[in-house]
Amino acid sequence: MNDITATLLTFSPVTLFFAVILLSYLLEDLAIVTASVAASQGVMSIPAALAAIFVGIATGDIGLYALGLWARRWRKLRGFLLTKPSVRMIRRKLRAHAFGNLFLIRFVPGLRFVGFCLSGFFRVGLKPFLSAVLVATALWTALVFALVYQLGEIEWINNHLSWGLIPVVVLLLIAVNRVAGSKLKEKAVCTD
Repeated sequence: MNDITATLLTFSPVTLFFAVILLSYLLEDLAIVTASVAASQGVMSIPAALAAIFVGIATGDIGLYALGLWARRWRKLRGFLLTKPSVRMIRRKLRAHAFGNLFLIRFVPGLRFVGFCLSGFFRVGLKPFLSAVLVATALWTALVFALVYQLGEIEWINNHLSWGLIPVVVLLLIAVNRVAGSKLKEKAVCTD
């Protein structure tokens, strides 16, 4: 057992659960990778790690929606945004194709913050917002978690990298996100 694993095993499972949630508010991919490595090292149970990631990401996305609702209170901001033709077009498209656009926005780096805040600002229905965010979050979390967990179970990686797998996978995810993000940004808002 290495020093990091031994140290983390001194913390309670509840502390680790909330640490992953807080980490997901800062960097979602890092939280997923960290929780999956923690599960592969026996520091967290798989259900607790998955639940912490899901709760953190979903509540963060709901928080962005709430931030957008809260921003509607400023009349000058509403006037500034709603007089722009491009913003009105985004509002129409978000409302008309809420599930599809929000689902896609969840996977495109750089669009989450703006897209989810604008969803709240434009009062996109909470039901399509939640359903798109929860389905997309569950898919992304399960996919990345399973891949990293399986990598962490490989004996050579476990013996030589162990917790060093975290920066390797995070850098790989950043690279994949940049390539995929540039290709998906043009499709983020469906056409009528």
